[in-house]
Amino acid sequence: MEFSKNKTIDIVALGRAGIDLNAEKMNVSMEDNMTFRKTVGGSAANIAVACSMHGLSVGFIGRVSDDQHGRYIRTYFDSKGINTDNLITDTDGCMNGLAFTEIKSSKDSSFILYRDNVADLNLSVKDIDEEYVKKTRILVISGTALSTSPSREAVFAALEYAEKHGTKVILDIDYRNYTWKSVEESGIYLSLAAEKCDIIVGTREEFDMLEMFSIPGNKDDALTARRWFDFRAEIVIVKHGKEGSFAYTEEGRIVEGAVFPVTPLKTMGAGDSYAGGLIYGLLTGKTIAEAMEIGAGAAAIVVQKPDCSESMPSYREIQAFIADYKAGK
Repeated sequence: MEFSKNKTIDIVALGRAGIDLNAEKMNVSMEDNMTFRKTVGGSAANIAVACSMHGLSVGFIGRVSDDQHGRYIRTYFDSKGINTDNLITDTDGCMNGLAFTEIKSSKDSSFILYRDNVADLNLSVKDIDEEYVKKTRILVISGTALSTSPSREAVFAALEYAEKHGTKVILDIDYRNYTWKSVEESGIYLSLAAEKCDIIVGTREEFDMLEMFSIPGNKDDALTARRWFDFRAEIVIVKHGKEGSFAYTEEGRIVEGAVFPVTPLKTMGAGDSYAGGLIYGLLTGKTIAEAMEIGAGAAAIVVQKPDCSESMPSYREIQAFIADYKAGK
């Protein structure tokens, strides 16, 4: 896959940026935790941070609340070198989403979300700056941004600008049932967006949902890939959890991704760190297998740590982890 070299931003993420409040004590239920550590959260925000940790030039399209939480997110992005020119401060009274997380054991982590009247889903078409999309090499769409209007229309506007200006688009399906009215609604709108994307990344279950009308009951990853190659996709990556991931290319290649089994503290943040590593690898000319290995290494590191955005590793850290893992350390 070729990426334009005449653009000034490597990757722009579009979607939610919220607040994570992570219970500081582990192996204790949330109701017994009295202190929580605040970090920036949300799939798109996590991907942006992950890419910034790799040294990429990163931007963000989204909305944050006009209060202390919104200013915290903006300041945090600034500290990570993430461009906030298209991070809009909401003036309609919307609030940032809050996620409370807990880690009760290595097999039991969970979160509680507060997402009524959230700023990220109030993103509108007028917030999408065509020039901003034009000057980025990759636009990453987080599927949650498609769950309701006006954010849904804003995503499609960004997709149109991307196609117009030769900006590659990655769809991270990021299906969260609590943000959609029905699974049928999510299947329709995520499929319409996927038709306009160059790379589609999701779990087998997420692709099942995308295909609920077109090829219901399908479990064949190759058939899934062929469906999206009929549109704009050049690479389709299907993730199978501990079994790893498989990339399918328009040319007919199948690439099996590396897996680094570890004992996790949590599963949250794994997909976002994987996406960041994958994007870095593809943008820097790595093979698909190498890019997937970087993503898998990043995910293995993040699931062993209590936070998400603050746990995103650098490429050097990932290299060291993979080398140690292969050496049996």
